[in-house]
Amino acid sequence: MGTLLYVTDLGYQARGRRYCDEDIWLSGRLREEFEVALCHPLDAAGLMHRFDAVVVRNSGPVLHYQEAYDAFTREAREGGVRVFNSLTGKGDMAGKDYLLQLSREGFPVIPTAGRREEFDRLPEAAEYVVKPLLGADSVGLRFVERARLGEVDPAGMLVQPRIEFAYEVSFYFVGRAFQYALYAPDPEARWVLRRYEPTAAALEFAQRFVDWNDLAHGIQRVDACRAPGGELLLVELEDLNPYLSLDLTGEAEREGFVAAMKTSLRELLKG
Repeated sequence: MGTLLYVTDLGYQARGRRYCDEDIWLSGRLREEFEVALCHPLDAAGLMHRFDAVVVRNSGPVLHYQEAYDAFTREAREGGVRVFNSLTGKGDMAGKDYLLQLSREGFPVIPTAGRREEFDRLPEAAEYVVKPLLGADSVGLRFVERARLGEVDPAGMLVQPRIEFAYEVSFYFVGRAFQYALYAPDPEARWVLRRYEPTAAALEFAQRFVDWNDLAHGIQRVDACRAPGGELLLVELEDLNPYLSLDLTGEAEREGFVAAMKTSLRELLKG
């Protein structure tokens, strides 16, 4: 039996969901096999060396405690601390630069620009989304009309067309193994989710991003939208602390997820 420091902010106020309920339940299931202690993200750096591994879960947007988070990751790397998710993620864990990279490389993502000379290459749209590279939960996000794109300072920002998509869908993985999918049939209600049965093509779409990320240990959520042309486009690759909406899955999906997470943690502790 290994010891786990489970990092969560039980007091974090999220829109449309209660993060704390998920972490209370999930940490309880992990306690079936591991010794588990919960701590606030501000306390993680000071406590982590007493445990065999650190599990970062619903700790809230790190931009609210960026200095403490940077200290935690720096000390964890320098001290060889086992962290779940591994601190090698190339998605949201490292900021949103990956959207620019993937867009430039032709991956199926919402077209994204980060330089003024790229603005004219964006598809025509009534409005454009401007958001920080180091952002979360829509903090700092704003909308601008095409005629005013030239006024946007792209430093530290990215720009995307505002797409009138049919729905959003999220694919949940432990490591590279798909677990379940949920979707929001109403674009105006992002967190009113239903179970989603993905086609082979949809799974191939999501798997492509998980394989690209090559995360050693951890949980990933691939968020996508169904564009007007019918294709899926990546919205976000959440590989830091993705909310799992486990209460909206069936019992089989929940049990399968817990089993996969326990297996991944055992592998991490052996490493």
